Amino acid sequence: MRITVIGGTGLIGTRVVRSLRDSGHDIVVASRATGVNSFTGEGLDDALSGAEVVVDVSNSSYTDEAAAQEFFYTSTMNLLSYGEAAGVAHHVALSVVGTDRLARAQGGYFIAKEQQERLIAASGRPYSLVHATQFFEFIRNITDHALREGAAHVADVLVQPMAADDVATAVSQSALAEPRFGMIEFGGPEVFSLAELAALDLRARQDEREVVADALGTYFGAHLAARDLLPEATATIAPTRYHDWRVRTPAVA
Repeated sequence: MRITVIGGTGLIGTRVVRSLRDSGHDIVVASRATGVNSFTGEGLDDALSGAEVVVDVSNSSYTDEAAAQEFFYTSTMNLLSYGEAAGVAHHVALSVVGTDRLARAQGGYFIAKEQQERLIAASGRPYSLVHATQFFEFIRNITDHALREGAAHVADVLVQPMAADDVATAVSQSALAEPRFGMIEFGGPEVFSLAELAALDLRARQDEREVVADALGTYFGAHLAARDLLPEATATIAPTRYHDWRVRTPAVA
């Protein structure tokens, strides 16, 4: 099967490409690094030519609402229109568990992600939305984003994170399955408070700064209830536990 991976040189994209190639499929790696730009449309004709599936794991480098909306709207519309012209039979997109809740909580980036999902669902094209929880690999970014006055002030919420390798497996399996015309959730095997996970991240870096679970804290601008980042009980649970991932992943300061 010929599959085009948009964002194929990124954290998840490289893993998806490897997984699908290992399964014997013909993979087109599409990113700005390979001369393909889903936002401008550059290179999309060639990248999607002959593809049966397009997998979109691209991301906006901007987290503010206006810039993120512009990226996801334009990129998604390009992928849908170019994909239809190329005869793509399955559009797979990676998104975030609780996107609708995060958008209602006025998280600007998540409003943009919800808009992306709505565009795909309304397109009439066969599609699958893969909702994943936070990646272990992004915990540092979450922690650093919350640092101020010598401490990390994180939202007082629960998380059920998963390894990037497990996210890539979920995306790859979804790409090879029949279109769901809906969403499927994936989460990690353990539930942590975000404060607990941030503290584990800092200690792994030999950083002794305090972590504060702030009842008024936000998650990238979104004011959340305690369980808003958790998947439903029907979610598929990934195998990798945080400790096992941490043991094999260097914690470079």
